[in-house]
Amino acid sequence: MNESLPSIINDWFAARGWAPRRHQLAMLDAARNGRHALLVAATGAGKTLAGFLPTLADLIEQPTDGLHTLYVSPLKALAVDVQRNLLNPITEMHLDLRVETRSGDTPSNRKARQRIRPPQILLTTPESLSLLLSYPDSETLFAGLRTVVVDEIHAFAKEKRGDLLALALSRLHRLAPGLRRVGLSATISDPDAYRSWLAPDGDIDLVRLVKGDPGADPDLSILIPDGRIPWSGHSGRHAAGEVMKLIEQHRTTLVFCNTRSLAELIFQELWSTNDQALPIGIHHGSLALEARRKVEAAMSEGRLRALVATASLDLGLDWGNVDLVVQMGAPKGSSRLLQRIGRANHRLDEPSKGMIVPGNRFEYLEARAALDAVDARELDPENFRPGTLDVLAQHIMGVACAGPFEENELLAEVRSAAPYAGLTDETWRRVLEFIATGGYSLRAYDKFRRLVEEQPGRWRITRPAIVAQHRLNAGVIVDNPMMDVRFGNGRMLGRVEESYASTLTIGDHIFFAGLGLEVVSMKETDIIVRASSKQARLVTYGGQRMSMSTHLAERVRAFLADESQWHRFPDDVREWLEVQKRRSLLPQPDELLVETFPHEGRHFMCVYSFEGWNAHQSLGMLITKRMETAGLKPLGFVANDYALACYSLEPVADPRPLFSPDILEHEFVEWVEQSHLLKRAFREVAVIGGLVERQHPGKRKTGKQVTFSTDLIYDVLRKYEPEHLLLRAAWDDARARMTELGRLARLVDRAAATIVHVTASRVTPMAVPLMVVIGREAAPAGTADEALLIEAEALAEEAMRLD
Repeated sequence: MNESLPSIINDWFAARGWAPRRHQLAMLDAARNGRHALLVAATGAGKTLAGFLPTLADLIEQPTDGLHTLYVSPLKALAVDVQRNLLNPITEMHLDLRVETRSGDTPSNRKARQRIRPPQILLTTPESLSLLLSYPDSETLFAGLRTVVVDEIHAFAKEKRGDLLALALSRLHRLAPGLRRVGLSATISDPDAYRSWLAPDGDIDLVRLVKGDPGADPDLSILIPDGRIPWSGHSGRHAAGEVMKLIEQHRTTLVFCNTRSLAELIFQELWSTNDQALPIGIHHGSLALEARRKVEAAMSEGRLRALVATASLDLGLDWGNVDLVVQMGAPKGSSRLLQRIGRANHRLDEPSKGMIVPGNRFEYLEARAALDAVDARELDPENFRPGTLDVLAQHIMGVACAGPFEENELLAEVRSAAPYAGLTDETWRRVLEFIATGGYSLRAYDKFRRLVEEQPGRWRITRPAIVAQHRLNAGVIVDNPMMDVRFGNGRMLGRVEESYASTLTIGDHIFFAGLGLEVVSMKETDIIVRASSKQARLVTYGGQRMSMSTHLAERVRAFLADESQWHRFPDDVREWLEVQKRRSLLPQPDELLVETFPHEGRHFMCVYSFEGWNAHQSLGMLITKRMETAGLKPLGFVANDYALACYSLEPVADPRPLFSPDILEHEFVEWVEQSHLLKRAFREVAVIGGLVERQHPGKRKTGKQVTFSTDLIYDVLRKYEPEHLLLRAAWDDARARMTELGRLARLVDRAAATIVHVTASRVTPMAVPLMVVIGREAAPAGTADEALLIEAEALAEEAMRLD
């Protein structure tokens, strides 16, 4: 019996033989004292109940019929899952409480009813919350709001969705001054940074930090079939047979892949070795909602033996019957690995069981680094950045849709959100000017006039149609242009990118949604398919890959230099490093190894920097431009998370001039401006900032139409207004997010002083994983693996010879 809890809740705990955990009671104490709170607790520690316990206690002691608590999650699926799990204790306690979800999938009639008669507890996403705040009745709806719970806060606080949510929290605080903010997470390395993000005005002292008791250490291992690790590849598909055996031996297995394409590939590989015909499913963000919901329900009911998934299931879904998590390919970060492994067992006092399947030898080192980081309780670093201006523009429009606003009041409110604390008066005026006129170059067009200053310092919407347009197009997730994949009867399977669809013709065969399909016809936004058993190719997606985190990169560098660690590695990995040391060298952690050697009539330069695929892609572009200027006749480059290989007709005698720091001032700017990178970034900020609509009432624009519109505006602004607010925002995106400029800058900064250049007579052992993919890097995943393996073995034989 706990005196701080109502008897109804005490009785509920007692009936189950449970007692509230220390951190759950600490969250209740924070609420009783009116304090904001951040809970950091291991998966399985009852975080969700800890977040809602103060709400349930308050509603039992002081019943209300209005909206009491908002729960904000990064995933629609997470909100649905929490609703299901929250309804159970509410029903068992016989509480007369309404718990509902609101997202883009909620029927419009229910959305309208929720604004008139809201539930006491509403589960939603940042985008749906922002839209709720755009209605004139939002002041009434949120006036009595007591608590906002932000679940999985680490998943979006540092991104544009976090900017949108931070602004929404500031608006809610004005509408309900007594509002309490609560954050929940299992994987945070810098709690103070999140306390600052969560707090009004960034005042860290206003947010109490509550830490849960550490759970049982996870049971982690690396799966190495037949004791051998391939030279090339990054999917782990070579281990499909072994993974299928593990699935047979466990109750329910989650198999995580780092991309949607690899998820489809691994599903097919597992299915081909599924001799017992066990029920297995697939789940990723491009599948139709109906398909995802069906799989989630099957998992909840224990009807699946395995589920192949991407980051769409990284977070929070509570399936207690999962007893094994398999990570196919390298994990890329210790926090992500812990988050995924935490999906197993979901009980604090039992170890979660997880296995990593490395795709190649570098990935083995990364997997070992990740396991060591988890043992040391070392999580990925937190990198916060200032709030973006396109998101701010969207938020201001949402506020204006709810009614006229006073400029100074809104500016103070915006600055109380941590990401925008440093917003200058000049930038604020530029954002307002952009919304009011579109900017100097676009002010002649009425369609870009969305705000008007009706009297000094007081702004309103220019015309009612703007409100409908804003609500239809709001949101900060801008997908690449997509097409729907459907059967002839209209049933939707999911969506693929237009750029991929353009490579398809009638009669082509693809693997998608776990099915073999034949393309029957292609309409404006639809690809019509039918089931097929013929050999097919995988659907591929563009966009960034996940890069290895900086602290895992540091651990991998340390492994190379520290022979005392090598006894922990499999024989083939240890031999690989030993021969590399004899034939070339292994760099110290602060050195940048650059190897040059001839191969099959071309000259190669391999750079082992371990700064991640995205930074290496950018560097490859810049280095090949310099090589061209230097007359080295470059032919191309390939990159992975660990290294970069450039190849040319002329040899690189001295790599140092190619890496001089001014590369980021000259070639970088020129390259970004001439590449698709800036146009793609501009398309995103133009859509988020409201300059270009994705949809009109009753009609969705095709991706080509949106791209055409943004390209036209981009060209006009580049020519007539290069300092336009959105061009600046696009540059910020292109530099910081799309090219991982920070890692690129560090790489270039240290290169001149730390380059160790080795001139080899032929390919070296560490170069083999890179060399294998040259000429095949554009091939869809899985289509050339047999040829890759044959070529890898031939290259490896040459590299590992000691003569």
